[in-house]
Amino acid sequence: MPELYPLENSVQHADWGSRTRIQELLGTVPDGTPAAELWLGAHPSAPSRVNGDGSLLELVRSAPDAMLGRRVADEYGPRLPYLLKVLAAERALSLQVHPKPHAARAGFNRENRQGLPPGDPGRSFHDDQHKPEMVVALTEFEGLAGFRAPRAVLDLLAGLDGALVGTVREVLAADRSPHGVRAAFSGLVAARRDPAAPADVAATVASVAARLAAGSPSSRADATVLQLADQHPGDPAALASLLLNRVTLDPGQGLFLPAGEVHAYLSGLGVEIMASSDNVLRAGLTTKLVDEAALVECASFVPRPPQPPRTRAAGGRGQVTTYRAPVREFALTVADVDPGEDVDLPAEGPRIVLCLSGDLKVTGRACPAPATLHRGGSVFVPHDAGELRLSGSGHAVCAWVP
Repeated sequence: MPELYPLENSVQHADWGSRTRIQELLGTVPDGTPAAELWLGAHPSAPSRVNGDGSLLELVRSAPDAMLGRRVADEYGPRLPYLLKVLAAERALSLQVHPKPHAARAGFNRENRQGLPPGDPGRSFHDDQHKPEMVVALTEFEGLAGFRAPRAVLDLLAGLDGALVGTVREVLAADRSPHGVRAAFSGLVAARRDPAAPADVAATVASVAARLAAGSPSSRADATVLQLADQHPGDPAALASLLLNRVTLDPGQGLFLPAGEVHAYLSGLGVEIMASSDNVLRAGLTTKLVDEAALVECASFVPRPPQPPRTRAAGGRGQVTTYRAPVREFALTVADVDPGEDVDLPAEGPRIVLCLSGDLKVTGRACPAPATLHRGGSVFVPHDAGELRLSGSGHAVCAWVP
């Protein structure tokens, strides 16, 4: 008979991670090590564990129709098409982009031909999948996403010292099309290979600091430059933040990042869902591999405002919110459950439920026994479990395939 599968999930460590937030979610004692991401899913790099010594990856492959449902298995094969994460940023993540499908396949196959083994730190492409993603804030969540209009960028660059920003001004003043944005951005991030760049960046940062101290009308953008320059001294990517939209999400607000969108998360705790991929192309603000040429090749340079997901509220007090992005691999439902107030969750396909707080019971209509979740607990719900219901008292998220 169908059953619900409690998950043991992998914690990913990075220098930008929080030293407390994921530990608090999981009920572990902080030891000073930054914990950046909690992965829930079946990506080969770090699949969740089920039944003690098995993995969700193996479980899905063993019975794709029962685990995924015929519709999902026919479209994606024997693989879970999404990856759910809890992301906890204490410092800025890298300036990055995720490739579109054709670029992911080409890059992955190219690096395979070069003989780079799986997991090699010299790889830019760890799989052949694209990676659109969506984040929903659990705390105030800060980031950069997509390019500002060139006119707004020129206003921010006016009066700043430094040859690099001077070149960006000249390029954008001559060409405000996406071609001009590409040329300005690519020249800026490529300068990290120039030995003279750190001194030039420092001169610009000093002029930004002076402008901020004088009461700059662009204080938010200027403060972001100073924050990034403090974390990554001499990195031209700190100045690239002036070309990007600055975003603040309040708890419950979401952001969708299509493949090809240049972005960087700065701080905060959020639930992130994406196509099941680990492809990240970086251009700076990191100690990991930087491949600005691949990033520029894969990025979109069309200026546009940040894109929120579509949302739909349900429940007697609007306590269930569903977030939808214009992709087929994933959707997210967030539920705030009170005693005596059962919540219906998506009724088919592969689902992962994560308890963020409280004590909850997950019931699959076709399952003989419910699963009990406490803070930080999670469960994989196969398609054959049928209709799904939450009860108890707490806050939960459910990942599913629309």
